[in-house]
Amino acid sequence: MAATPRSAGLAPAAGSERFLRHVAIELGLSPHSQAAYRRDLAAYAEWLAEQGIADLASVTPRTLSDYVAALGSPSGDRPPLAPASITRRLSTVRGLHRFLFEEGALDSNAAGGVRTPKRAQRLPKALPVEDVEALLAAAGGEGDAADPVALRDRAFLELLYASGARVSEATALDVDDLLAAPGRGDAWGDPVAALGEGGFLRVTGKGAKQRIVPYGSYAGRALAAYLVRARPGMVERGSGTPALFVGPRGGRMSRQSAWLVIRSAAERAGIRAEVSPHTLRHSFATHLLAGGADVRTVQELLGHASVTTTQIYTQVTADTLREHYLQAHPRARAAR
Repeated sequence: MAATPRSAGLAPAAGSERFLRHVAIELGLSPHSQAAYRRDLAAYAEWLAEQGIADLASVTPRTLSDYVAALGSPSGDRPPLAPASITRRLSTVRGLHRFLFEEGALDSNAAGGVRTPKRAQRLPKALPVEDVEALLAAAGGEGDAADPVALRDRAFLELLYASGARVSEATALDVDDLLAAPGRGDAWGDPVAALGEGGFLRVTGKGAKQRIVPYGSYAGRALAAYLVRARPGMVERGSGTPALFVGPRGGRMSRQSAWLVIRSAAERAGIRAEVSPHTLRHSFATHLLAGGADVRTVQELLGHASVTTTQIYTQVTADTLREHYLQAHPRARAAR
């Protein structure tokens, strides 16, 4: 039999709305982040109701420990959440209780001492160089007969691998974010001369932070071909946009379209490994480090706030080097 809710002091729904107004107005989080917060808080409120708790003041550290345990356990048809999802939900709930405590709506912060479950370290999966080359070739976009969409797809994938940009960052680019090397003009005037030997990219990353990332001649030539032979015709079908990558109807390329481009190219290239929107970013970082790039440089190029995030790629590179060593050195393995 369901427990009877206690009398409400500060109901979870009311407290959640106050917190959501705070993250929207004072923290300025994106609509996407606000929606994620709202989902997490709704799930928390639902669980509290199942426990008969209708007042956030009644929540204790033990209550929250029980909530974390519940998230990690199967319930009915729902499988247990992954550690990363539990961490995200607990972070939202912690923010709720901390905010309400600091605002004086709660007498104590029940979430202050609740420990986050350890997350298993997932190593990023990078493609071998030959697989990346096959994927790029499978996008098409070569020769005079290449159709506009193939030219766009090739330029898009070349730029992802050349810059290490996130898919969301690449689809948000405008033509003005393409910066030619000094003395080579501008991308609007003469793309072939300005970009053919490579240049720089102004990328806006997380927290609206901008970084300047170089790209090489392969990406430069693919971009120039797209800007001259494909983008003008696509943009004419729309209402005009500064977007660098556009769809056949002239609107900005969506992240969903970008994912389909990557998956389709991987299928045509016959790549059996799982390929995700982040695969070319992982490959970019791994191949740079394997080629001798400094980890701090790769950190700047990826837009990581902390070098700790970037160092996971050094482990991938070290594992690859050890594998090659064990395969190649005559005395690397004991005789059997």
